[in-house]
Amino acid sequence: MIRDFFRLLKSLMPRERYVFFSALTLFVFALGLSILNNFYNNTVVQPASGGEYTEGIVGQPIAINPILMGSNEPDQVLVKTLFSSLMTLADSYNTSSKGTVWSIKLKPDLKWSDGQPLTSDDVLFTVQTIQDPAAGSPQLAAWQGVTIERISEREVRFTLKAPYAFFVDNLKTLYVAPAHLFEQVPPANLHLATYNLEPIGSGPFKFVSYEKQKNGFISSYHLTANSEYPGKRALIDKLNFIFFSNYNDAFLSFNTKSIDGLGGFDPINVTDLKINHQTDAFALPRYYAVFFNPTVPSATNDSTVRTALDLATNKQRLITDVLSGHGQIALGPLSPFTPGYNADIYVHDHNSTDEAISLLSKNGWKKDAGGILTRTVGKTTQRLEINLFTPDIPFLVTTANHLKEDWAAIGAKVTVTSVALDQLRDSNIKGRTYQALLFGNVLRDNGDIYSFWHSSARFSPGLNLAVYKNSAVDGLLESIRKNFDEAKRNVDLKKLQQIIHDEHPAIFLYSPEYLYAAPRDLGGLDQKFLLSPSDRFADSNLWFLNTSRVFK
Repeated sequence: MIRDFFRLLKSLMPRERYVFFSALTLFVFALGLSILNNFYNNTVVQPASGGEYTEGIVGQPIAINPILMGSNEPDQVLVKTLFSSLMTLADSYNTSSKGTVWSIKLKPDLKWSDGQPLTSDDVLFTVQTIQDPAAGSPQLAAWQGVTIERISEREVRFTLKAPYAFFVDNLKTLYVAPAHLFEQVPPANLHLATYNLEPIGSGPFKFVSYEKQKNGFISSYHLTANSEYPGKRALIDKLNFIFFSNYNDAFLSFNTKSIDGLGGFDPINVTDLKINHQTDAFALPRYYAVFFNPTVPSATNDSTVRTALDLATNKQRLITDVLSGHGQIALGPLSPFTPGYNADIYVHDHNSTDEAISLLSKNGWKKDAGGILTRTVGKTTQRLEINLFTPDIPFLVTTANHLKEDWAAIGAKVTVTSVALDQLRDSNIKGRTYQALLFGNVLRDNGDIYSFWHSSARFSPGLNLAVYKNSAVDGLLESIRKNFDEAKRNVDLKKLQQIIHDEHPAIFLYSPEYLYAAPRDLGGLDQKFLLSPSDRFADSNLWFLNTSRVFK
């Protein structure tokens, strides 16, 4: 047949042969195009395994141990990468109708990355060690008043002294430590264990090695996918962390492609990232506000003055000038992402210097010869003078100076006092010696804001920075914690937000976004909201660098 085909070609005239080959070329091209089109119509792109990813982090790991994990972000990142939370390990959970008893059943055949079985004994050990003051766990307060007991190899039971509707969030953020490595160690010596830097975990990745310089600075960590992880196996084969002492060094490494990802940088530094990349912005349940302290004699003890200051505050300018557009205006004590947040309460909030001046004028405030507002109360002349304390952190100092300008426009004399963060905490905040404080609150993703606004938390170590006392608010906060009916909780949360809105114990300013730079081929980082910056690694097993097409 082939011989006949070539004989036919030879019999054709040159013009006929040209037409034949042209038609054949078009036919082959159309056939290939049809096959390719059919392939794309009947397949989808999906993540594929493989690849190596290197994350840059400013700071140092101290103890990669769920029991000792505190606010140090490098520790948080590594714990959430190398360990699993209790709810990830759980097969099921339930609570009694009164909400004081919670039972957790673990998945079968759980294992640590060293192959040892992971059981309820590990959960028991973790919680009881956290509760032991000798261990010095930063999580002690969250587990006080909770009793845990072993029911079986796969089941534990928690008993609370009082119903707590949000206890499931405690379970979600409890990362389990391996009892077989630490149970013989006295709690007071737990921080000395080698396994704090060479962890055995149950997370999507497992520890391989780390490098430490002669001066003790840990320069890198190297992890690999953990085949014993109870969830979906990590798609990225190797995950590395490189540590830096400052962002300038981290930017240099990013721009030379020594690292692939970098997060937590200031919005004004976005332009310092020179190479092609994607920048993801995540919302966080945190806000910055000016908290007024009513225990210090001041004109700001008058709610009308606080209302006027709020009116005079140009919050949109703060978003633009301080955060370079990477944030949202904070309107109240809850994050907009929190169930129970009620936007209707704030629909009429606005900025107006003229209205602020008018409000103060109606309440007897007049400018003196120096342009400062004064008024006479009884036999006392009161001046609108504000001493605003703030941590000596650049974006907060800039914020404070913007507030000084806004409030000066209505006749307030503002003195900005910036103090080193540790000194501010240990002195002014602990002793509640400030008149006004520019500071931030880090929330959870639920409506429990008891520790920030209940009168019992007015003084150290409480977190009620406004030293706020309102019996109605106290009652609502207590009810919200105990109420398992979400609809009824939301009714209480609306009342709570309305009272705080109307009394202005604080001026809520903004909620910055968390910025993260990564290569454009990184997939799987799909969250828009993070409970904390380190939670970007909570789903690191879903990150991917490679893709493939598979038939539908």
